[in-house]
Amino acid sequence: MRPALFASFLVIAFLGATPAVQSGFSIQQIATVDGAREIVAAPNGDLFVGTSGQDVYIIPHADGTAAAGAPRVFAHFDDSPAAGVAFSGNTLYVGTQFAIWRIAYRSGDMQARSMQKLASVRPSGIARDHVTTSVAVVKGVLYASVGSSCNACRPDVDATRATVGRVTGGAYQIIARNIRNAIALTANENTGSVWAGVAGQDELAAGHPYEIFDDITAHAPVADYGWPTCYENHRGTGCGGVTIARVVFPAYATPIGAVFYPQNPGGRYVFPARFRGGAFVTLHGSWHGPPYVAPAVVFVPMRGDSPVTGVDWNDPNKQWTQFVGGYQADGSQQRIGRATGITVGPQSDIFLADDMTGAIYRIRPK
Repeated sequence: MRPALFASFLVIAFLGATPAVQSGFSIQQIATVDGAREIVAAPNGDLFVGTSGQDVYIIPHADGTAAAGAPRVFAHFDDSPAAGVAFSGNTLYVGTQFAIWRIAYRSGDMQARSMQKLASVRPSGIARDHVTTSVAVVKGVLYASVGSSCNACRPDVDATRATVGRVTGGAYQIIARNIRNAIALTANENTGSVWAGVAGQDELAAGHPYEIFDDITAHAPVADYGWPTCYENHRGTGCGGVTIARVVFPAYATPIGAVFYPQNPGGRYVFPARFRGGAFVTLHGSWHGPPYVAPAVVFVPMRGDSPVTGVDWNDPNKQWTQFVGGYQADGSQQRIGRATGITVGPQSDIFLADDMTGAIYRIRPK
């Protein structure tokens, strides 16, 4: 085979590949949903998929022993992206660009019967830069995160930008501010806390700022994360009192989704004990380079709400290990996908989304 043809063959083979999971696990694509972003499972094993479009999809029987059902639109919004999804009790919560919604759910529903708007966000109506709204629920309290409208600006176009808040009484109440894009918002059901993985700003010195993952609810509101003038371990001027994160990742890794593994899992597909209580975080990878930071799913061992390994401000790679990789070839922009949403199913397996290919994966112990 001629070298040019062989190289083309390798590219085609790479683009058709499946990400590689840690030894002892299997990873299987079960569905395709264009622009898949955050995901969450219902107790009966159906899977909800938020997207970069106007629709939230449902994948029936995603957590069954047989093949999953075909994806179908569960709810349509006159607003996009409908990227954020969370589930609690008998309710699905959805975050769209300008609002947060509640959908009453009965086991087996294949289509939303009604939708209730709970609160507005981005009241300026300006659709710019970070336009996804993530949602999380813990102990009956609904939280959301709203990204900034720019890379590094103050003031922003409205007060909800670059914040995390509680949704209560028809309003979005800010509990953390100056937090650039806290897109990987998740509840730690083991402890009752809410964590956020944050995409940091661009155009700083090479290798900075580290991306952060922190327990928002560990701090008295309103917590100040210092964007855009302070970052990492109080770098910058006038940064006294700025919140310091508990977990860091390399610059431009871009956390998009996160889930805590149950401390006491049950079902057919329980992971080994070393994963219990820890956090899985999806890293979307960098949008610029070279070199390009690779997409991945990483695992952070935890004791309650404390990482087993503390932050090393000289090395953002010490607190985590890679769980899923193989998305990217040799630091280039040649990729087979980009990890987005992640959730634990009712049988204790893990589901993983990819917004580049639309793939929905199911990960189980062998």
